[in-house]
Amino acid sequence: MTRRVTVSLDEESAAALETLVTETGAGQSEAVRRALAFYAANFEAANQQPSDNLEQYYRMLASGEHVLLDVDFLHAFLEFCYDGGDPDPAFVEAADRVSEYHSREYADRFETVGEVLEWLSFCGFLEVRREDADYHLVFPSEAIRWFMTRFIERSTATFPTEIDIEQGVSKAIITEHVD
Repeated sequence: MTRRVTVSLDEESAAALETLVTETGAGQSEAVRRALAFYAANFEAANQQPSDNLEQYYRMLASGEHVLLDVDFLHAFLEFCYDGGDPDPAFVEAADRVSEYHSREYADRFETVGEVLEWLSFCGFLEVRREDADYHLVFPSEAIRWFMTRFIERSTATFPTEIDIEQGVSKAIITEHVD
């Protein structure tokens, strides 16, 4: 059964309909049917505020300070640098410089090591679970565990707390000691 519906369109909506008709090669009725079906299927997403994580990702990317990187590229990159032995000293030196920069940045941004770990979890480098003063970290690989625990140790060096890191193969336990 087909129903007829009369709709009033403002200029923006009329222009959008014309664009859809031109790009799809469909008639106006077909374009409106498809648009309505799409809107119905995506109603929740279209009517909710973006999640806090999505907003944070957007700010990170929009600033130009961060980029999207396929996780396989990250694994390949770190496995190449780590290569089953000690990483290339030039790589370690460069990574330590980045850690030292973040140490200055994090001193103004975070109050606890736990906040840094939550941030790194949000960025996708690790999963974190807290138990009392301990943080249990799970990394995607041994190379990422090596890289990130080194980064955590150096980037939190200016915090008013001390940390102990007990490392496994792809896990670590960080204990934060408040001064």
